[in-house]
Amino acid sequence: MASGLSPNQPRQPHQPGWNFILRRAATIIAVAILTLTLLAGLSGLLLAFNYQPAAGRSYQSLKYIDTATNFGWLFRSLHTYTGNFVIVLGLIQLVVMFLGRQFRRSWLGAWISGIFLILVAIALDWTAILLSWTQEGFWRFSIELGTIEAIPVVGSTLRSILTGGEGISTATVLRQYTLHSYVLSGLVVVLAIIHLVSTLIQDRQERSLQAQQAISATPESTQNTSSEQPI
Repeated sequence: MASGLSPNQPRQPHQPGWNFILRRAATIIAVAILTLTLLAGLSGLLLAFNYQPAAGRSYQSLKYIDTATNFGWLFRSLHTYTGNFVIVLGLIQLVVMFLGRQFRRSWLGAWISGIFLILVAIALDWTAILLSWTQEGFWRFSIELGTIEAIPVVGSTLRSILTGGEGISTATVLRQYTLHSYVLSGLVVVLAIIHLVSTLIQDRQERSLQAQQAISATPESTQNTSSEQPI
């Protein structure tokens, strides 16, 4: 029985496979992470116009933002959810990159920036615990300070740096606000940009490598086809 394709009929180009889909997914997730990071930064900037980083006044200022300012509740919710979604998407991105076998040396930049992006996003979430100055945030922060203080050698020093004194006070809120709004926020934006650029560069290199392999395989198939033709 004759086969569907004759020996001289050219083969169809290779269709995109599973790795191609995962690479595209990694690029889309990287774009989404950067978008959410910028939205979190923009909403945080709008909240900063009415927020007062001081013990006691922090809660009142957030209550004022939720009830008295136009769309204040919306910007606060947007700031909270985008920050959490950055962590979730960062973890999903690592899984997608692993499943796509993107753990070669050429993907080192994307891996390093992605891992540090997740860690900084978690640190942003942690520094926001005390900024609302609620009972839950206060006691949760106090318990975690005790955990930090239990670290050998450097625990007491770290606790003093984070609190700005012996107890939790306005100095503590100011330090957490500075870390949250200036240091970590700028760092997470830079890491998100680096991660997206690294992903785009490596995806382009993968496509170029596949194109070169396809071109190098073409003469060999042409030679085999011509040798089978009768003289």
